[in-house]
Amino acid sequence: MPTETPRLLIINGPNLNLLGTREPGIYGASTLADVEQLCRESASALGFEAELLQSNHEGVIIDAIQAARNNAVGIVINPAAYTHTSVAIADALRAVELPVVEVHLSNVHSREEFRRHSYVSPAAVAVIAGAGINGYRYAVDHLASLLRED
Repeated sequence: MPTETPRLLIINGPNLNLLGTREPGIYGASTLADVEQLCRESASALGFEAELLQSNHEGVIIDAIQAARNNAVGIVINPAAYTHTSVAIADALRAVELPVVEVHLSNVHSREEFRRHSYVSPAAVAVIAGAGINGYRYAVDHLASLLRED
């Protein structure tokens, strides 16, 4: 009986569906489709499947995180604006007890003061910020390394 390919859940939060057109000076010219392709290819090269979700709705993101408990081995999340506001997403990430890598396209620490606080970071094993879409590749690679150690 073949074994199922381990799955990484990759979540993109609000407004990331506008990548490529939304403030390209901050977020770059790559689209969400580019990010998703990069994630699929990176995961596949390391023996994982990428399950992708983008939502502008906090509850949808929380439901996906909770479902990951039964169908994923790790989570990459760019919570976008929810980084700075959502205790509920942070609580869900802690509750599922999976390794989490938080990603931000821009260097949030060089931007507005409110962007420097993350509710998600304490639930993450790593945070990658300011590497553009390559941050997703680094996140997938890091998760794969951690999961292979276990």
